[in-house]
Amino acid sequence: MCRNIKTLFNFEPPATDAEIDAAAVQFVRKLSGFNKPSRANEQAFNDAVEEVSRTAKTLLAALVTNATPRNREAEAARAKARAALRFGR
Repeated sequence: MCRNIKTLFNFEPPATDAEIDAAAVQFVRKLSGFNKPSRANEQAFNDAVEEVSRTAKTLLAALVTNATPRNREAEAARAKARAALRFGR
């Protein structure tokens, strides 16, 4: 999986539309191999991003869990600590 796509389910506060849209862009970039599509492919790229984003929002709204929501700040701190161990400071 693309490292830039983050888990968006079960966070407090919930994922924003901007976060979901950013994940959709990363997903379509990964699938297409384009960072920025040519003009000839731009419409198809943008349509795919919109569809993935819409589907992701539907998915996140439908998922249920009994687990307590994760804290964004705590998760970010853990990721930062992992990166420091992996790459140094």
